[in-house]
Amino acid sequence: MFNTDLPSRAELPSSRQLIVSTLGAIGVAAVILVTTILPAEYGIDPTGAGRVLGLTEMGEIKVSLEQEAAQEPVEAVSVVAAQPAPVASKPEIKPEPKPEKQPEPVIKGKQDQVSITLANGQAAELKLVMDKDAKVAYQWTTEGGNLNFDTHGDKKGVSYFGYNKGKNVPGDNGELVAAFTGYHGWFWRNRSGGSVTLTLNVEGDYKDIKRVK
Repeated sequence: MFNTDLPSRAELPSSRQLIVSTLGAIGVAAVILVTTILPAEYGIDPTGAGRVLGLTEMGEIKVSLEQEAAQEPVEAVSVVAAQPAPVASKPEIKPEPKPEKQPEPVIKGKQDQVSITLANGQAAELKLVMDKDAKVAYQWTTEGGNLNFDTHGDKKGVSYFGYNKGKNVPGDNGELVAAFTGYHGWFWRNRSGGSVTLTLNVEGDYKDIKRVK
C-alpha cells in the first residue's frame, strides 16, 4: 500500500533531542530580540550590542518623534496659493457666433508653498488630506539650521503610519504615495539651538493642507 518505507523507532529523534532543539531555537530568538529588535524599535539596549551596530540611536529617534507627534492637536491653516499671472487683453474683434460651450478640463493636482519659522525647541506639523494611492511630489528646505523630521500618516483607527524620518537634516524631497485615505504629511522639531525657517513645496493629488500644532 505504501511505496516508501516508514522509519523505524530507532531512526526517529528522541524526546531529549527534540527538547534540546526547541531550547536552542528559543535561545537564538531571545538573542535576536535583545540585540536587534529592542534597540532598533524601542531604543532599549541591555547588552550594548545595539549601540555598536547603530540600532539603538535609530530606536531612540523613533520613540522620541512618535511621542512628540502624538502630543500635537490638529487645526486647519490658511495657505495662500500662488496666483496666476494676469493674461494680456486681446484686441477687439468683430463678434462671431458663439460656439457650443465645451466642458472645462479637469485640473489634476494642486500646488502649495508654506513657510514656517520655528524657535529653538518648537515643533510644527503639516498634513495633506489624500485618498488612498494618491501621489504628491514634495520638497522642504531649511534656513538657519537643521531639523528633526518624521513623515507619516494617520486616520480614524490608525494613530501612526511611518514613511520616513531623520535627525538634524537640512531638508528632504521625493514622492509621497498615500497608503490609505486620511492625513499624510510631516512633523518637524527644531533642536538646532537657534531659529530655523522651514519652507515646504507640495504638488499633486491632494484635497487640502492642514497644520497640526
